[in-house]
Amino acid sequence: MSAEPGAVRRVARFAARLVGPFLDARSAARVALEVPWYARTLRDYARRSHEEIPALDLHPAWLDRAQAAGTASGHYFHQDLWAARQVFRSGVDDHVDVGSRVDGFVAHCASFAPVTYVDIRPFGTPVEGIQCVSGSVLALPFADRTLRSLSCLHVIEHVGLGRYGDPLEPEGSRLAMKELARVVAPGGSLYLGVPIGRERVCFNAHRVLAPATVLRELSQLELVAFAAVNDRGHLVDPARPDDFVTADYACGLFHFRRPR
Repeated sequence: MSAEPGAVRRVARFAARLVGPFLDARSAARVALEVPWYARTLRDYARRSHEEIPALDLHPAWLDRAQAAGTASGHYFHQDLWAARQVFRSGVDDHVDVGSRVDGFVAHCASFAPVTYVDIRPFGTPVEGIQCVSGSVLALPFADRTLRSLSCLHVIEHVGLGRYGDPLEPEGSRLAMKELARVVAPGGSLYLGVPIGRERVCFNAHRVLAPATVLRELSQLELVAFAAVNDRGHLVDPARPDDFVTADYACGLFHFRRPR
């Protein structure tokens, strides 16, 4: 009699949990050192508990006890928090985002204001407070000068490189900035996050833009605030764009506003 499909899946998942970490060269040695500790704590727990723990339900978390509580560094952590705070302080009652990280910045904003989220890719399960709209940063589905609050974080550096199935366009980042500026209303804000430093194309992952390039392409808007995540992953706020000209892979955080 053949095994039930559910049982087969449980065995397969158990094997993956047990063996998988040993197959990663970066962690195998540390995992091996944890095996005696895990066996000892499992034995001690079983002695103290009346629960019966089937072998297939074991789920070794080999390295968690040595991990830090979390990380508070890097582009996305600082960028998403910085931009969300900017939007919150503005007091707007609705916000539009183009392609930013949903499980970071967009979720932050949706906790205090409805967000219209624009992306060329399909969105997953509907979420209260986030309305999804299909669209491209090169052809936004909004009329000229109509948006009071707009963001686009760690997106424009990818435009035109084909990484996400989009058409090749060497001027993709410049055209994206032009399109974002087009829809910002008088008195409205644009929050832009983009890699800055030594300008170059790292095909086909991303571009890195000189700070002066961003300021030039968005010269019709005024720069209200600037911060940056430096090459060490630390937030510098406030910052000066000129201080990041020679950065390798920093993240520029720009708050622009269209004059009334």
